[in-house]
Amino acid sequence: MLSLTEENYLKAIYHLSDGGSKSVLTNEVADAMSTKPASVTDMVKKLSAKKLITYEKYYGVTITKQGKTDALNIIRKHRLWETFLVQKLNFHWDQVHEVAEQLEHIQSPLLIEKLDEFLNFPVADPHGHPIPDKNGKIHTGQQIPLCEVPGKKTVTVLAVNVKESSSFLQYLSKIGVYIGAKLAILDKAEFDGSIEIMIDGKKKVFVSKEASQNILVTP
Repeated sequence: MLSLTEENYLKAIYHLSDGGSKSVLTNEVADAMSTKPASVTDMVKKLSAKKLITYEKYYGVTITKQGKTDALNIIRKHRLWETFLVQKLNFHWDQVHEVAEQLEHIQSPLLIEKLDEFLNFPVADPHGHPIPDKNGKIHTGQQIPLCEVPGKKTVTVLAVNVKESSSFLQYLSKIGVYIGAKLAILDKAEFDGSIEIMIDGKKKVFVSKEASQNILVTP
């Protein structure tokens, strides 16, 4: 059993390490958790004692196999709850993150299995992020940021990088971008990297370079 804080740290380390593919500096963890390095040091000791991470001075924190398993379970619960909130309780996609942050700490495997079944085993959450299955496997397809799409072509929105920002999701809703939307690239401005797109063949809008970097589409 992990405490709520331990789970939050473990999930942050998993994301910062790109799924365990690299080590993470303690200062990076402190920034992600909006806390002091001293607090991270204390937590690193606790998670190391539980064999969820390893720590080497100057090289940082590396998540272990068990740590990955536990982190993926937390992520699975979070994304299933987000899906439930949107599909069954009619939350908007910009309203679910904080609520799911609370619900992800429920410690009932049976409840999560029933929730998954109730939702008909979804493979992605409302933001297009893959939901790990009960064995921790993630099924992902190829996707690239909108800004990296070469030439003028039509692509489909697969996911968005929310970064816990409801304002970005509200902006996307306002201009009509959603998961599954068809975006025809009409023009790219060399000056600032902004892109003119046609959404679903109906609406022309300009999106900034920053926005296009966080809209993930078919290659």
